[in-house]
Amino acid sequence: MSIKIVIIDDEAPIRRMLSIALKSEGYNVAEAGDGESGLAAVARHQPELVVLDLGLPDMDGHEVLNDLRTWSKVPVIVLSVRSNDREKVRALDTGAQDYVTKPFSVEEFLARVRANVRDHIKPDAPVILDDGKLCIDLGKRWVTMSGNKVDLTPKEYAVLSRLAQSPNCVITQTQLLQEIWGPAHKDNSHYLRIIVSHLRQKLGDDPAEPYYIRTEAGVGYRLMYQDARTG
Repeated sequence: MSIKIVIIDDEAPIRRMLSIALKSEGYNVAEAGDGESGLAAVARHQPELVVLDLGLPDMDGHEVLNDLRTWSKVPVIVLSVRSNDREKVRALDTGAQDYVTKPFSVEEFLARVRANVRDHIKPDAPVILDDGKLCIDLGKRWVTMSGNKVDLTPKEYAVLSRLAQSPNCVITQTQLLQEIWGPAHKDNSHYLRIIVSHLRQKLGDDPAEPYYIRTEAGVGYRLMYQDARTG
């Protein structure tokens, strides 16, 4: 499973250095240079870890962390020149998992990344759903129907994979919109209706009586799944 990390830092050389170091360890990396685009990147990529600078050009990193914690539990490593205890305590109390002070060694940073990945990512989480017809491989980001690859857009895959993470459970519209489009779009339910309609079409679901993606009126959606091995 390729672990995704989003770096939110306004210093391009820092982002470049971290990106090179992380990619050399096999991580999948996305970058953002300010708070707003950083939050959007987290919503879009659904990473397993976020690296967050506090000194951003459009908003303070503490604001980013506060916003993020209203809709995501992704582990966050704060990276900042602010070395006083008050800043560290504030970040940790808000929900950061770690705090690294600039300047720092790349070796120490990578060790902290490995520690957070080890502590917060469950290796036994199911990564493949296969009912004998529909197969969703969350590790490879691969979807097939009756052995044939289903081509999905990034948003279509994001919605389907989020539903697949909790099969047979209802995921609310608000949760899907916040996690995939970002908190600013939590009321744009028409985005979600369009994506679900496209997914049903690609999965061969009857729009009048869908089998796979069920609508819970006024609440959200659920992905119906029965393991082929259990019948």
